[in-house]
Amino acid sequence: MKQTILIIGLIITAIATLPVVFSDDDWREYKQLSLGVSAISDPLYKEECGSCHMAYPPGLLPAASWQKMMLGLEDHFGDNAEIAAEDHQLITQFLTKNSADDSSYRRSRRIVNSLKQTDVPLRISATPYFLHEHDEIPDRLVSKNDKVKSFSNCNACHQQAEQGMFDEHSIRIPGHGRWDD
Repeated sequence: MKQTILIIGLIITAIATLPVVFSDDDWREYKQLSLGVSAISDPLYKEECGSCHMAYPPGLLPAASWQKMMLGLEDHFGDNAEIAAEDHQLITQFLTKNSADDSSYRRSRRIVNSLKQTDVPLRISATPYFLHEHDEIPDRLVSKNDKVKSFSNCNACHQQAEQGMFDEHSIRIPGHGRWDD
C-alpha cells in the first residue's frame, strides 16, 4: 500500500513539474514533434508555391510524391506552375529532404506508414492517414462550406497549418467553430 502511494506521489510530482522541466521552446518542440510535421523553412518554396495556394509542409508527403509532383508542374492540378530550372531544383531538394520519409515527426511517420510501398500520392487528402483523420467530418462543413470549399484548403480549419501544426484541439471550422471528434 505504501509503495502504491509513493508511486502515485512520484507520478503526480513528475506531471506537476513538466512545465518546469521543459522551457517554452522545448515544450513547443515536443508538441510540434508529437502533433505536427516539419514547418516550412524555405523562403523560395514559400514564395513560389505559396503565391498560388497554401505552401504545404513537406512532411505531409513522401519524397517520391514530391518528386513526381515537381516533374509535372506543366499540368499542376490543371494549372501551369512551371518555374525557373534553378528554382525547380532548389525547391525539389527542399521538399524531398524534408519529406515524410525520414522525418522524426510522429504525424509524418504515420502518413508514411499508412501508405503501401508502391503508393505515390499527389494529394495529401488521398493518403489513408488523412482519410482516416477526416472521415467523420460531414461534407456540409467542407465542400459545401464557402469558407473551406475543399479538404486541400488545410489552413481554413488548421490556422497553423503552414507552421506544420495540425493539433486536433485547435481546429476551427469556419461557420461551425471548434471541431470535436
